[in-house]
Amino acid sequence: MSGGVDSSVAAYLMKQRDFDCIGVTMKLFSNEEIGRSRAKTCCSLEDVEDARSVAYRLGIPYYVFNFTEDFGRQVIDRFVAAYEKGATPNPCIDCNRYLKFERLYRRAAELGCDTVATGHYARIEKQGDRYLLKKAADESKDQSYVLYAMTQEQLAHTAFPCGALSKIQTRQIAEEQGFLNAEKPDSQDICFVPDGDYAAFIRRYTGKSYPDGPFVTTQGTIVGRHRGIIHYTVGQRKGLGISSDRPLYVQSIDAAKNTVVLGEDSELFGTEINAANFNWIAFETPPDVLRAKAKIRYRHREQWATAEVTGENTVHLVFDAPQRAATRGQAVVLYDGDTVLGGGEIV
Repeated sequence: MSGGVDSSVAAYLMKQRDFDCIGVTMKLFSNEEIGRSRAKTCCSLEDVEDARSVAYRLGIPYYVFNFTEDFGRQVIDRFVAAYEKGATPNPCIDCNRYLKFERLYRRAAELGCDTVATGHYARIEKQGDRYLLKKAADESKDQSYVLYAMTQEQLAHTAFPCGALSKIQTRQIAEEQGFLNAEKPDSQDICFVPDGDYAAFIRRYTGKSYPDGPFVTTQGTIVGRHRGIIHYTVGQRKGLGISSDRPLYVQSIDAAKNTVVLGEDSELFGTEINAANFNWIAFETPPDVLRAKAKIRYRHREQWATAEVTGENTVHLVFDAPQRAATRGQAVVLYDGDTVLGGGEIV
């Protein structure tokens, strides 16, 4: 229970299904450590009081689990390391993978709980002996993209009660039940970077400075100096601080050489990507080659591609049409209709 409306309604729906429930909030950091405010984020200390209020109203026990050490190691440290390598991470995926469905999952098992229920907008269905992860009924709120790393065991012991609802229906239920967070805004920012300034957070967190270096065009011409590679991501145009007779975009980041490569928008398009640490959900053993729709960012529209299994956990994708700014560190997730086939990290 993050303190938001989705997890609050999830708790209510599980209660309605006659589950014996306890409410849990994961403490992931302290507000003072990151200088965060309440607005547009999740998991703050203020949110604990909102979650506690809903649990009290539902008549269920409520606990706060201190997972700050795990969160620092598994989410924040990975976030920092990715930027230092010139990649662009998705910490929400790591939080789901290592905190909600690993650390919290283990704690639930220790407490004798059979199911972990969250407010995610996705669905789980059993087909034969296999559990499938599917898109939410309200595709505009679908969160299956950030859940691609779930295992069969985790899916078997997880519930997404909001997955069959629209956001409007979720808020209606919360209002009918008198939840104080019925109209609470959705979380928008990365929880531990409340102001969206990733580079400033990384400098504060590590205590390190990141040296400037050359901006180089795809033709090899030096056109200026960058402020440190942690300030940039592929596809970025704003904040480069250079003058040019044409718009320039970040094409790639070479951490070893401390260079940021710039080029025109047309140069951002490509048809091939590689993915590592691939987790297959729909198959025990995937076919060597398959056709699927692929999503390379959370808000990206799925596109047809041919996926070839190249190793135990690696996949090579060739898109039917060129895609813009496929970025190292982001996830690529494969779909067959509303079913998640699997996903991995773009490398």
